[in-house]
Amino acid sequence: MSEAELVLRSRRVITPEGTRAASVAVAAGKITAVLPYDAEVPAGARLEDFGDDVLLPGLVDTHVHVNDPGRTEWEGFWTATRAAAAGGITTLVDMPLNSLPPTTTVENLRVKQDVARDKAHIDVGFWGGALPGNVKDLRPLHEAGVFGFKAFLSPSGVDEFPHLDQEQLARSLAEIAGFGGLLIVHAEDPHHLAAAPQHGGPKYAHFLASRPRDAEDTAIANLIAQAKRLHARVHVLHLSSSDALPLIREARAEGVAITVETCPHYLTLTAEEVPDGASEFKCCPPIREAANQDLLWEALADGTIDCVVTDHSPSTADLKTDDFATAWGGISGLQLSLSAVWTEARRRGHTLEDVVRWMSERTAALVGLDAKGAIAPGRDADFAVLAPDATFTVDPAELQHRNRVTAYAGRTLHGVVRSTWLRGRRIVADGEFTEPRGRLLTRHP
Repeated sequence: MSEAELVLRSRRVITPEGTRAASVAVAAGKITAVLPYDAEVPAGARLEDFGDDVLLPGLVDTHVHVNDPGRTEWEGFWTATRAAAAGGITTLVDMPLNSLPPTTTVENLRVKQDVARDKAHIDVGFWGGALPGNVKDLRPLHEAGVFGFKAFLSPSGVDEFPHLDQEQLARSLAEIAGFGGLLIVHAEDPHHLAAAPQHGGPKYAHFLASRPRDAEDTAIANLIAQAKRLHARVHVLHLSSSDALPLIREARAEGVAITVETCPHYLTLTAEEVPDGASEFKCCPPIREAANQDLLWEALADGTIDCVVTDHSPSTADLKTDDFATAWGGISGLQLSLSAVWTEARRRGHTLEDVVRWMSERTAALVGLDAKGAIAPGRDADFAVLAPDATFTVDPAELQHRNRVTAYAGRTLHGVVRSTWLRGRRIVADGEFTEPRGRLLTRHP
């Protein structure tokens, strides 16, 4: 404690060893010690006592579409990182689309970094993109510090980011495996999508039928086969089909290096409750039935699904029309993800320690951010302070997202984020923000 500049104290601190009353010492933006609750505070150190509010590690969201530059009217680094901070997220990794240009060359990465540098309220890293024609760009992007590469196996929704067919997937995956990189995959099979009924219009049941589970299952099976053959590391994005879980379990048992994420909307919203015409609920793959959701929760509990991320994919309100076929597919969830997941997790008998494992520890591990994801000596002093039993009703007008369209409007959620801290400095408390203090992160060499 002698070196502490700041001491954060709570009767409930979530550490890798469990939840306990503790005092967390901070100096130079790092955690220096986790000590007993009543440890003496050294002279000159500032004490912040949170009482019964929970001190947990800042969340790490590895799946965010910031859309900046090029589609900044959809979101942007300033608004996205404020929304994240308001929700207890202290690190995000930005997807290579839907910005213009996409992050598919080192030059395009530099453009995005330049835009983000002075606007980031939290720490920001970047994914690269794997396209049909950019295999030559993958190693340079890896060496420039992207955390891995995003690929689609079906149309992405934007022309500048085409999907990979199976031959192109094999070429990209072989290149990435050659330098020990990670491929993260939107896994829906285009042939199954093309064969599905395409009614259009406002009925959610018609949209759900147009994105069948077997499109996910087939794409994941093909991805597993490629990863096994090439000894490659792969990650399945935004899993919604519980039917794919046996494939994933079998692949792991055979030694395939595969990890899996799901999203708050798949864990908290169900197809049965989506009103017709309510395209704020549209995403791809879609929100499925309650029985499917139960199986996703079981897979989280047994470790088949590794982590939970937002897949925050906003757009302007005018693109959220009442026609599910043509409306933009994406759900905005950065500010609400912790509270949404915690609300359902507590109902199902899970703990805040579980939520921290899914949304901070494992997401940090996925991208190799060993300074994030835990309250432990040597880690960055990134924290969220949560009142877990307090509730609030979601009012879109109070969100920090640029476009305040949300599938959670009117819902009462448990868990109020009282404040968020980045490297030992409070960056938001009670809706008041500091100036941007985030850093741009790169993969460790």
